[in-house]
Amino acid sequence: MEAITIKRITEAELAKELREQYIKNPPEGITSDEVRDMSADDLLDMDYFLHEFDDLDDDDFGEEGFYIF
Repeated sequence: MEAITIKRITEAELAKELREQYIKNPPEGITSDEVRDMSADDLLDMDYFLHEFDDLDDDDFGEEGFYIF
């Protein structure tokens, strides 16, 4: 069994990496200049909301709750 090493990264380091990524390839509706001018908190928030549901499969919706047949 292989051991997995997880590198710790600060919010500032993550924001810097995200800024570089989004300047090269900005999300729809946002320009590279707008990304350049964003605060670190704004970048982290934007990235969170862009990827909020990435880990959910299409089959995950409707698993909890009730059904009307």
